[in-house]
Amino acid sequence: MAKQKYEMKTDKPDKMDSEHMKQLKEIFLAPYMQLATGLIGKARHAGGNMFRHQMDTLSILIDYGYIDSVLLKASVVHDCVEDIPDFNKNDIINVDDEGGKVLELVLEVTRREDEDKRQFLQRILEKGSQKAKVLKCADRISNMISLGYVTDPKFIERYCDETEYFLLPMALEVDFNMYHELISLIMTRRRYLEDGGYFDTRHKESSAPNSDSSK
Repeated sequence: MAKQKYEMKTDKPDKMDSEHMKQLKEIFLAPYMQLATGLIGKARHAGGNMFRHQMDTLSILIDYGYIDSVLLKASVVHDCVEDIPDFNKNDIINVDDEGGKVLELVLEVTRREDEDKRQFLQRILEKGSQKAKVLKCADRISNMISLGYVTDPKFIERYCDETEYFLLPMALEVDFNMYHELISLIMTRRRYLEDGGYFDTRHKESSAPNSDSSK
């Protein structure tokens, strides 16, 4: 039996009117931002640091109209457990009365010790909650935009392939507009590789005789 798409359960108004702006205003994000400052020293492959990435993920969710308080709070600290050494999970739980739900969502999008990257993304795709999938899609949009500053072609190719295989079906379940943006980002990043001659070079390398056959 074919898997059914989610009904949209995450709080997302059709437009940001004054009522929903008031709802957004009442979400206290500052304590979560304070926890996330522990990521300031964590450099990213494309430059900048992981704290800025948390803020970027938050802004992408708001840009797409999400005002669910647990989702937005989790976006601000979604890399803390994985990337801050000896991070105390109770620090999230104790922030406010939603801290437990925020930590639960953060752990959904946190890679476990026994998971490689593909197993991690496959778990979210197959078993993740709707909020986890929305958060992971926003996170990946941020990462794909940053990929424009990466000059390692093999890394770019691998990341695009990973996005196509895991994130596109994930986005298709929860937010078609995110799905559309991810497709556009994949296309522009692969065009960069194509314009730089990466695929031609890789084809020549793969078709060249190896050392054994040339003897």
